[in-house]
Amino acid sequence: MDFGLTDDQREIQRTARELLAGRASAAKVREHAEARTNDDALWAELCELGWPGIAIAEEHGGQGLGQIELSILCEELGRSLAPVPFLPSAMAATLIQQDGTAEQQARWLPGLACGETIGALGAAVDGTAELVIGGREAGLFVLVEEDGTGRVLSAEEAEVSAVDAVDPTRSAARVRAGENGETLGEGACAGLGRALVSVSAELVGVCDRALEMTVEYVKDRKQFGVPVGAYQAVSHRCAQMLLETEKARSTAAFAAWTADADPESLAEAAAMAKACASSAGVDVTASAIQAHGGIGFTWEADVHWLYKRAQIDAALLGGAKRHRARLAAILADRVGAGTAA
Repeated sequence: MDFGLTDDQREIQRTARELLAGRASAAKVREHAEARTNDDALWAELCELGWPGIAIAEEHGGQGLGQIELSILCEELGRSLAPVPFLPSAMAATLIQQDGTAEQQARWLPGLACGETIGALGAAVDGTAELVIGGREAGLFVLVEEDGTGRVLSAEEAEVSAVDAVDPTRSAARVRAGENGETLGEGACAGLGRALVSVSAELVGVCDRALEMTVEYVKDRKQFGVPVGAYQAVSHRCAQMLLETEKARSTAAFAAWTADADPESLAEAAAMAKACASSAGVDVTASAIQAHGGIGFTWEADVHWLYKRAQIDAALLGGAKRHRARLAAILADRVGAGTAA
């Protein structure tokens, strides 16, 4: 049995990595982060390539691929920290495609697929989401309440306030729906699990790049004529970073596969992936700053952008603690059902 990517999926990954290496360099990310702007030219190019619609059905103008292909792009965009609203728009599109009515899908998905409309997804309490990434430029919002129900509304129907989040590589906003908009679909948002998988995949990319930068640094930086990576404390830290990254990668990949192949098990797989990726994102990027020594704490070091992205992604749609509790509840229900039978 082959657990790897298909040839087509590897080609998507290779193309994305090569393109973003040239278009979303560290210098470019810093330029837009310090100005707190999106890279509109890069977004236009990604839209021309059809990236926003990669997992949207062909009947709505998308490419009709699956969660695995979407996760590949999320991971590569996480590695580069590309200042584009891909993740929030993709998550909003996912919920509309999975849970929206035919009318909602026909109204919103074509614009989301081509990138003309930017979407955003937020976890709300009584109609208010305190942190919505991509919220400042979004044309539509999907807000999901704690009970799993959702609402979809246009930017004109929402009360949007800019938020100065810790991660300046992407905009953020506070969104209040009130009684505006309409119920998404007919009830609970089954597509939320796919959104969790997308965030997890981006965190894997963040971790992978943080590990890569750290290994490069400790090989090059010398202390007393010896590369600092040769010291046991540093090498053990890097080994732990690798362990956390690969654990997050495995759970995120399994969840992406589950979304397409075994959707009835997605809730469990998504909770496991988000819990693992949230913890890894925070720990790996913090270790990356520590391993960079004194320079790691300076504004000039690019590694802090990864740390900031990880903080936001780790909290999106619930942190590690929340999803571990969710996973425990799912397993407890299963054990209870088995005992009753």
